[in-house]
Amino acid sequence: MELSEVSLEKKIKQHHQITSGRYDFTACQLDIMFMLLATIKDTDTSYMEYHISVKDIELLTKRKWNYQQLREATQGLMGRVYEIEMEQGLRQIVLFSEVQYLTGTGSFYIKINEPARQYIFNLKHYTLLELRSVLLCTSKHAKRLYAIACQRRNMKDAPMLISDLKEMLGLRDTKGIQKEQYSEVSMFQKKVLDIAKKQINEHTDISFDYQLHKIRSRSFTHITLFCGVGKTTNMQLQIDFNQNIDALRTSAKTIEKVNFIMSYGISQDVALNLAQTNNYKIFLEAKDIAIKDKLKGKIIEDNASYIVGVCKKLGAKIFTNTK
Repeated sequence: MELSEVSLEKKIKQHHQITSGRYDFTACQLDIMFMLLATIKDTDTSYMEYHISVKDIELLTKRKWNYQQLREATQGLMGRVYEIEMEQGLRQIVLFSEVQYLTGTGSFYIKINEPARQYIFNLKHYTLLELRSVLLCTSKHAKRLYAIACQRRNMKDAPMLISDLKEMLGLRDTKGIQKEQYSEVSMFQKKVLDIAKKQINEHTDISFDYQLHKIRSRSFTHITLFCGVGKTTNMQLQIDFNQNIDALRTSAKTIEKVNFIMSYGISQDVALNLAQTNNYKIFLEAKDIAIKDKLKGKIIEDNASYIVGVCKKLGAKIFTNTK
């Protein structure tokens, strides 16, 4: 497989059951999985093996893999079981049947397990993902949450059990054998949700947010995932590197704020206004108000316009026209 055959803008299809399945893959394993999905064709035969070039992935992600890391990743894929909820019950399958390394080439062949083909080829129910997005997120949880959010972007915003989400991410063992990871909600937010939110909003084609809920309980039991479609591509501001270090840090922080604001569909010129110190605090408050209004059942047809409108009501100074 040549690098020219795979574009970062390529859209890949992942079966809904795989998107919401229960498994814990490393970031390396997920990159292999997504790169494979980017190379397959529905017309491929069941005996076909797929050539995955590690150098291709490194060029796309700007991250280096060593041989031992790669070997452990593919070995884990070979032994890892997917658990898929079906009407008849729980189905357990292994996706791959064989991996063969090519010495000195930084590449390997991988073969799909026959029972798994129905979850990879000729899909009728699938989640559409952007290869760039899943590869550029470095956190394994960000990669998974990006896919889960994409799956739910056409659904009505509805809370799901936090325990169910943790099972999808492999953080909670349904059998109770393994100790639950990040059992405290605050740690789940800090180590999983907030890191994923930051990476998804910086590197993907969607905007992502979440809201925790206490439903008939004193503690948080449910979570709602919000996925915005058609996010503006991250902007690049011109930085004068002759500035002193404090000025450079300020410029970098401004870029980060502007990109985050634009992830909600807000135009670049308005985002530049809202990225200013006082306005940015107002933007964060307005964004949370919009989320709460949606949870209360308010119909919001244009998230960007709604958030900007709330910003103005809260006193934000915006000197350009909105979208």
